[in-house]
Amino acid sequence: MTGRAGAPAGRRLFDSHCHIIDHRFPIVANHGYTPPPFPLDAYLAETRPLGVVAGAVVSGSFQANDQTYLMDVLPKLGAGWAGVTQIPNDCPDAEINRLDGIGVRAVRFNLFRGRLDSVDDIVAMATRVHAVASWHAEIYADAAALGPHVDRLSKLPQLSIDHLGMTAAGVPVLLDLVASGCKVKATGFGRVKLDVPATLEAVARKSPHALVFGTDIPSTRAERPFRPSDIDLVEKVLGPELAQKAFWDNPIALYRVTPG
Repeated sequence: MTGRAGAPAGRRLFDSHCHIIDHRFPIVANHGYTPPPFPLDAYLAETRPLGVVAGAVVSGSFQANDQTYLMDVLPKLGAGWAGVTQIPNDCPDAEINRLDGIGVRAVRFNLFRGRLDSVDDIVAMATRVHAVASWHAEIYADAAALGPHVDRLSKLPQLSIDHLGMTAAGVPVLLDLVASGCKVKATGFGRVKLDVPATLEAVARKSPHALVFGTDIPSTRAERPFRPSDIDLVEKVLGPELAQKAFWDNPIALYRVTPG
C-alpha cells in the first residue's frame, strides 16, 4: 500500500507533471493569483518517499516565459529530469537549442489560464520546436475546445494533453487524439470534472502507450491537492503491467531521458 509512510519496495515513478515555485525568480500574477513558494527541497521531501526518482518540471502560467528558474533547477535534479517551458512565438532557434542543452524537452501551451494562442500559432510553434530540438508540445485545455482542431493537432509530430483533458465533454476528443498517437497526462485528479477511473480505462484501452502519470504537486488552484492514494488508484484501475507503462516506460520515452 502506498501512503505517507513510503512507496512499495522497488517502485520507481516518473513524475511527468510537477511545478517548482521559487520566488527568487520572476513570478507573474495570473488572473490575480500569485502562488506561494514551493522550492525544490519541498518538492523532493514530498515526492521521494513516494518513489519519484525522475520527472518533468512544468512551467506554470505564473512563470510566463521565464527560463531562469529552469536554468537553476534542472542541473540540480540531473539525469532523468526534463523541463517543459513556455516561450514566445518569436523565440529564436538558438534559444530553443540552448534550452534543450539544459534539459528542456517540451513546449507548453496554456489555453486554460489565459495563453490564447491561435491553433495556427500552436501548430507552427510545435512543428518548429520539434524540427529544431525534437521537443514535443503539451496543451493545457478543456479537450472539448480542441474538437474542431483534431485533424490539425493529430498531424503534429508529438502532442500531450494535460490532466486527462479536464472535462467529461472532452473525453471523446481526447480519445480521437490518442488514436493518432497523442499522450495523456494522468494528473490533476483533484481538478478535473470527469470520471477518473473510467477515463484512465478508456485511454489505456485506446493505446497502452498513451498515459503518463504525474503528481501535479503542489496542485496550485486545484479543488483538492494530489494525494498518495492517487498512485494507488492508477495501479488499481490499470493493473500492474499498464501501470508500469504509465508510471515509467511511457514518460521515459516521451521525455527522452536516461535516469541515472
